[in-house]
Amino acid sequence: MKRRVKQSKSKRILIIFGTIIILWILGFYMYATYNEIETKEETYETEKVQSTIKEQTVESEEENSKKVADVIEETTEKVVGISKLKNAGSTILSKSTENELGLGTGIIVSENGYILSNEHVTGSKFSKCYITLENGSNYDGTVVWSDTDLDLSITKINAKNLKYVELGDSSKIRVGETVYAIGNPIGFEFRRTVTSGIISAKNRTIKLEEENKSSYMTDLIQTDATINPGNSGGPLIYPNGQVIGINTVKISSAEGIGFAIPINIVKPIVESLKNTEDFQEATIGIYAYDKEVVPYLNSNSGSNSNLQLEKGIYVAQITKNGPADNTELKEGDIISSIDSRELNTMNDLREYVYTKKPGEQVIMQIRRGKINKEITLVLGKK
Repeated sequence: MKRRVKQSKSKRILIIFGTIIILWILGFYMYATYNEIETKEETYETEKVQSTIKEQTVESEEENSKKVADVIEETTEKVVGISKLKNAGSTILSKSTENELGLGTGIIVSENGYILSNEHVTGSKFSKCYITLENGSNYDGTVVWSDTDLDLSITKINAKNLKYVELGDSSKIRVGETVYAIGNPIGFEFRRTVTSGIISAKNRTIKLEEENKSSYMTDLIQTDATINPGNSGGPLIYPNGQVIGINTVKISSAEGIGFAIPINIVKPIVESLKNTEDFQEATIGIYAYDKEVVPYLNSNSGSNSNLQLEKGIYVAQITKNGPADNTELKEGDIISSIDSRELNTMNDLREYVYTKKPGEQVIMQIRRGKINKEITLVLGKK
């Protein structure tokens, strides 16, 4: 019995001793293996990352304001006073006769003496009016072109080497852009007043009631820049000085709602007069509406009360003995394009026709009910 216990104890001792030896061998092996591992130092090339963005000069608000002020000051030199009545004094901006003169505003658009304004300021074609420049010089003026529907006119004075405004592109204007209006509100004491605002809306149509007659001004620029009596005919400009519109009317029953005529409509006429001192106005011989006028027509009773127009120009009337009279064009037709140029506003049509001459042909795509038709027409002289 004692012998068995002694053998069992000896076995345990051997097992423990064997385990210790095995653990020692494993530990030695691991230590030796770890020391034989070759560690390599990784080297990384580093460099400072340089921005490829060019340095930009950030203008302070004060510097930017000064630039705008310089532009406006330069532009006001090209703004003129206009009156239909001649003053016996030294200037039509005379304080003593401001009420009688019916003072308005215009802008110089060429170095050889062409002045752009409103027709209601200068009078219609061949009318006489009187111009005072910023330096006080006075000139007799003759209206060489005007359009009652647009309320625009161009007057010629006998002057040379005048500073003139730069005409912008009114087709690219955006609502919310900053604009400035310059004009001669009320009279002498407030001549060349500058007001600021934004473009509030585009392509506005307003209805005018004059002498028991209704008319429409379409495709106008709406602005909250203050426009007062006497501002008519003055420029609506960008901060860079480019003219994008001619101020014309305001809503008297509300504040901050004024309108300007987009400059693009008159640019072909200005360019022709500047370069050739002549402009022969072509016409189709129609009275037409675009879709912005339709709500006004539908609000009245009559044959047009159910008129639906999404695109194009609606032919309301054909002028008797005009270019379109006795042609395939009929009242009620919708002109969708002219010489492949899409039409959606009356100014689209006018602007294109102003680039043509009397006697030239145009091709119009028209819609009559469900029928599409192509009509060739020879332009007449207005």
